[in-house]
Amino acid sequence: MNSSQEQLIRDLQAQLEGFLKDGGGGAMAIVIAAGVLIFLLWLIPNIFYLLTLQRAINRCAPECRFMPGGTVWLMLIVCCCLNQIWQFFVVINVSLSLGREFRRRGIPCVDKPGFAVGLTMAILQVVASILFYIPYVGLFVGLPIYIASLVLWIIYWVKVANYSKQLA
Repeated sequence: MNSSQEQLIRDLQAQLEGFLKDGGGGAMAIVIAAGVLIFLLWLIPNIFYLLTLQRAINRCAPECRFMPGGTVWLMLIVCCCLNQIWQFFVVINVSLSLGREFRRRGIPCVDKPGFAVGLTMAILQVVASILFYIPYVGLFVGLPIYIASLVLWIIYWVKVANYSKQLA
């Protein structure tokens, strides 16, 4: 090693010691705060979304329900993409439950309310998640698909809320 490399190593060691001595400066606090903020930006809308789905299912007569209303909360389990898999079951069962309840009450409605937009949203979420693992493709293809799935998520949420209001 030459003297410039040795000097660079000494400088880096000094900076690292100063960083560790200060407890990481404010960098670690900023990273933690950003992580908490991102988590809350994901969690809060999802809580209201799941409340809407649960309310819609619970407004159906028990004999019309294809799933208990409380099971929608399983979508908060992010581990191993369980929430994305469970999303398919929720979309299918909510639409079947609403359709059966509308028929029971004699309210004119499509056969599976919200099914098409909900299923499309769930498929796009899975496709975008897979594409995010491919370098560059995830950014340029996966991101627009994910944005489309977010738009469909909002549309689905509004549709289910409107169907739920019809049953109130």
